[in-house]
Amino acid sequence: MLFALETSGAEAERVITDYWLETPGDPEDRAYADAIVRGVAGELSETDARVRAASKNWRIERMTRVDRAVLRLGAYELMHRHEVPRAVILDEAVEIAKRYGTEESGAFVNGVLDRVADDCGRKDEPGAPGSGEA
Repeated sequence: MLFALETSGAEAERVITDYWLETPGDPEDRAYADAIVRGVAGELSETDARVRAASKNWRIERMTRVDRAVLRLGAYELMHRHEVPRAVILDEAVEIAKRYGTEESGAFVNGVLDRVADDCGRKDEPGAPGSGEA
């Protein structure tokens, strides 16, 4: 949906409606996804500022649309979804980037979101998936 939001130029509500008309989804997953899309759309400037600050050698405008969408998703979650562990956000974003982006997308997204997490004060939670602690 974030990719469609950028490519279509449509409002978030239109993108959400159109997406769910084409793609069935679990109601719980839908609610979370809808909230993220609305949040990113509503705080795009702040989210992009975090991504810009963390991607020192890449202007956000030069990033691929997939990488940009995944970075916006991860950055927004790191900034606003504190109930989701840092490691989970990074792991999921990297997997999405690897699946839909370029060969380099996974490493790029991981590096940028790791810096965003640090800038947001998000630390690895002990025992969280990917934290290295059981």
